Amino acid sequence: MDGARSPSLEIDILVEADGWAALPDAEALVRRAVAAALAEGAELEEDVTFEVSVTLTDDARIRRINKDWRDKDKPTNVLSFPAAEVPDGVTPVPLGDIIVAFETVAAEALDEDKALADHFTHLIVHGTLHLVGFGHEDEEEAEEMEDTERHILAGLGISDPYALPAET
Repeated sequence: MDGARSPSLEIDILVEADGWAALPDAEALVRRAVAAALAEGAELEEDVTFEVSVTLTDDARIRRINKDWRDKDKPTNVLSFPAAEVPDGVTPVPLGDIIVAFETVAAEALDEDKALADHFTHLIVHGTLHLVGFGHEDEEEAEEMEDTERHILAGLGISDPYALPAET
C-alpha cells in the first residue's frame, strides 16, 4: 500500500424553504447522493478535500436565480453551478453549488408517480454530475449522463428514472 488516501468530501447544506419539512431525511439523502455520484462519476485527486454546497429552496427563489443566470423566467427543479478554477492550495476545493426547488420537485414526483425521495435523489445525482463536467447539450452527452445516472441510482436502490411507466 502506498499510503495514499481517498479524497474526502464536505457537503454544506442550507435549507431555506419550509416545504422541505415534508422530506425530513432530505439532508441525509443529499449526503448519500452526492457521495455516490462523485464516487462513480468523477475522478477526484487523492489526499484532497472537496466541497459541494447544496441549497434546498422554493420555486420563487429558484425562479429568480434561473432568470438572473439563465435568462429563463420560470422555476426549475435543479440548477448546478460548477465552481470556477481555484488557485493551488485552496482547501477544501469547491466543486460548486446545487440548488433544488421543493414545489417543482414535489409536483414532478407526483405527476410521474415517483417517490419524492427517489426523484429528489435523482436530481441531486444529476446536479452533482454537472459539477464534474457532465452535460446534456447533445444526444451523445445526454446518453452518457443518463447511463451514469442510472448506474449510480441502481447502486442506491432506485429504479431507472428515465424508464417509461408501465401501461395499466
